[in-house]
Amino acid sequence: MASYLIKTGLKKTSNNQKIQKMKKLTSILMIAMALFLGACEGPAGPPGMDGLDGALTGKSFEISGNFTSGNNYTLYTEFPSNIEVYDDDAVLAYILWETVDGLKVWRLMPQSVFIRNNDLNGEIIYNYDYTYADIQVFLEFTIPEDELLPSETDNQRFKIVVLPSAYIAKHDVSNFNSLLESPELVLKSFDPINVTINSIQK
Repeated sequence: MASYLIKTGLKKTSNNQKIQKMKKLTSILMIAMALFLGACEGPAGPPGMDGLDGALTGKSFEISGNFTSGNNYTLYTEFPSNIEVYDDDAVLAYILWETVDGLKVWRLMPQSVFIRNNDLNGEIIYNYDYTYADIQVFLEFTIPEDELLPSETDNQRFKIVVLPSAYIAKHDVSNFNSLLESPELVLKSFDPINVTINSIQK
């Protein structure tokens, strides 16, 4: 019985020593990893856009003009020099759809108008595309050209908005007014551009 107790005691002492050694080894490894990770530094990321209290920054401007056969029903313009579109930005275009009680109603494009009556059936589509240097808004239609009304072609106004993709991924951007009211976004507005026939993309 005494012999068993002595062996058990020696065994416990041996286990304690092993545990202490493991703790020291673990501590050394943790310190080494911390030093290694602290020394690692990757290349700097792309410059961010200045915000307010951590908010993301968007930029907007308006274009306006008439859709005509002379400009191939396309309003084209380069981005203003003070607006730079980055790789991780998205460009949205809103059309001024109507004014209700003095309030402007902007709709995210593309937008369609369906024409259904006894004499005429077809569709008018307001759409856009862009590169990082320019944007064009265009009118597509399936009705005869001479059936287009001035209210559908003349004095059309569009709001072009450049937003970080990180914002779009988390928010509903279909309502332009929600962008203005969002505490997570600072939207900077720039001077409007009147697109004339001389601005057609060549």
